[in-house]
Amino acid sequence: MVSQEQRRRQLAREKFLRQQERRRSARRKARARNAVIASVLGVVLVGSVVSYATGVFKADDSKDTAAAEATPSASPSKAPDPCEKAAAGKVKSLSYKKEPAMTIDTSAKYTMKLQTTCGDIDIDLKAAAAPHTVNSFNFLLNKGYLDHTKCHRLTTMGIYVLQCGDPEGTGMGGPGYTIPDENLKDKGLKGNVYPAGTVAMANQYNASTKEGRDTGGSQFFLVYQDSQLPPDYTPFGTISESGMKVLKKIAAAGESTGQGDGAPNATVVINKAAVTKT
Repeated sequence: MVSQEQRRRQLAREKFLRQQERRRSARRKARARNAVIASVLGVVLVGSVVSYATGVFKADDSKDTAAAEATPSASPSKAPDPCEKAAAGKVKSLSYKKEPAMTIDTSAKYTMKLQTTCGDIDIDLKAAAAPHTVNSFNFLLNKGYLDHTKCHRLTTMGIYVLQCGDPEGTGMGGPGYTIPDENLKDKGLKGNVYPAGTVAMANQYNASTKEGRDTGGSQFFLVYQDSQLPPDYTPFGTISESGMKVLKKIAAAGESTGQGDGAPNATVVINKAAVTKT
């Protein structure tokens, strides 16, 4: 007859084996996710519905066996919206056939201010290192291109970014022209990491096929936590300390799918965006 102590040890072993298997499964899913994570920021892929396994395992040390058997919830997060109501106004429908002529002074300093419903995000732009990108935003924002647009995507697993810059809010929009990749050898991109505070361009580059270079448009992402990414996305700005506080507040509210990649729970609307020569 099996004693109570033997039964307890047997249950403990079984629980340990189940935990180990879940850990192995989580690692396999994480490797699969990381294999495609670089393409997650592509403009085309942003608009598609992509399902990710969470890859999260929470060890349960309680004595409640039923709780130990529970799987991580994939239900959408219910975090409250920390942002204010958007200002009155509509997104402008603007499209251009070619990249604007160069008008910025690459020796000067430029700042991009995003006045959002969640607070202001100030960005120091790298005009000398990414002139085409900064010139493009200077042109577009002077036309009111980003006014009243939503930041449509928040990624909270694998990479940690808020994506904005699409007037359509679908991940498919753009200004009608493309700009070249720039500054991919930025000294700040060490060990294939885009550090927190980086602002970089989304594009359609496919690392597997080596196709899609120079396909940046108007979509960009703001990094709120160090993110492992290959240097394929033009870094063109750095977020101010106060701007990072706003960005982290947005990130803390989570995203809508509960799976690490979806629309932000925070209603992030850019009421007004402008580039200023300082």
